[in-house]
Amino acid sequence: MDHSGAHNRPHVALLPSAGMGHLTPTLRLAASLANHGLQVTLIVGHPIVSAAESKLISRFLSAFPADQVREKQFDIVSVDPATVNSKDPFFIQREATRRSLQILPSLVSSLSPPISALVSDVFLMSPVLEATAHLKDLPQYILFTSSARMFSLFASYHTFFSETSPDFSKVGDFIETPFPGVVPIPISSLPPPLRDPKTWFASTFMEDSKKLSSFDGVLINTFGKLESDSLKGGKLLDGLPPLFTVGLVPCDFEKGSEEGGSAIIKWLDDKEPGSVVYVSFGSRTTMAKEQIREMGEGLVRSGCPFLWVVKDKIVDKEDNDSLEDVIGDAELVEKMKEKGLVVKEWVDQGEVLGHKSVGGFVSHCGWNSVVEAAWYGVRLLGWPQGGDQRINAEVVERSGLGVWAKDWGWMGERVIKGEDIGGKIGEIMRNDLLKFQAEQIGEEARKAVGDGGSCENAMKELIGKWKNE
Repeated sequence: MDHSGAHNRPHVALLPSAGMGHLTPTLRLAASLANHGLQVTLIVGHPIVSAAESKLISRFLSAFPADQVREKQFDIVSVDPATVNSKDPFFIQREATRRSLQILPSLVSSLSPPISALVSDVFLMSPVLEATAHLKDLPQYILFTSSARMFSLFASYHTFFSETSPDFSKVGDFIETPFPGVVPIPISSLPPPLRDPKTWFASTFMEDSKKLSSFDGVLINTFGKLESDSLKGGKLLDGLPPLFTVGLVPCDFEKGSEEGGSAIIKWLDDKEPGSVVYVSFGSRTTMAKEQIREMGEGLVRSGCPFLWVVKDKIVDKEDNDSLEDVIGDAELVEKMKEKGLVVKEWVDQGEVLGHKSVGGFVSHCGWNSVVEAAWYGVRLLGWPQGGDQRINAEVVERSGLGVWAKDWGWMGERVIKGEDIGGKIGEIMRNDLLKFQAEQIGEEARKAVGDGGSCENAMKELIGKWKNE
């Protein structure tokens, strides 16, 4: 780490949104900037929704010198959930954050030395622009926390949507975004909330997608081997800011000190290389009791050793339920103990995916999970739960990183039987071609962030702009 000329180094402020899926890439970007010698301020709204987010921020801040990385807090006003048109605690928190950003100009102005750029989460675009309208000389960037394929939909979304209702009559069964190289997106892959203008998700997309041209650049965590079709068009459309494909890799600060971590790794150490299937549907995805039982049956039927992170609550508040309570079937719990390990606490996903015994990953296809599977070269079975995850699953399949169980539908639409789950897991774990393709993608991911790689070059270009400004 080069801190020479520290008094002249760019100072960048980052403003994350709620949820681990948004916080994690923000902190990885912050770590990358710090490792490139920049000074970083993390602007964090309080209170924070989940304990996992609080712990991750604390570990991040502890990993760097206080004169290089620091936190600046602001208070988030509470909002009436009924005004957000969502029951999701993270959507409610994001809207509350959006309504609290009038503090941003004074907060930014108080930072010393003055910041070279502000990087905001994609879900905070419009209120950030409004709050900082008089800060004319402040370079502003967006961190887009999904795939380049999803970005093509986001950037052109307002052209398919009227102010009062969706209008897809002119697109048929597929959405053809105006981006060069992007394969048409099936209407069936569109996140359901984007079809209803009354949802928080749709109204935010509608408002924000029109304003991309007001920003100086968009940062996105992807690389050519993973999204060759979405990136081969080169520069974006006229009027849109440049896209920087930065490589945000798992970091040491993400490794927790939870007691369960060492037990999990010890369990993995005893398994044959590439034999374990890891099952996790992200930090927010929950399953109904009946589907949890069928998932357990499927894992047992697959014949593979498995590590399953089971989750039945969105927010990780105090939880005293036993695994038997969560699974709801004591006999099944005993069966699973013979072949697998089931946990309900936070797991260091990077450490798990990087373990030599892990050969497959059953995932919801949240973008962080996809890029982590790509980084570690682990084949993936996608089962999208909502949001951008079907679009991300299309990336997984097109890249060769894995397969997508299309006939299962969105998770929660119907109960998928254990027999089907077990059969599909067995198929991917026996698929040597898939294994080879995933390993190749992992090698390409490392090249992208290495010297001369596309992501490293994009990062250096970005930092060079900030130094000049």
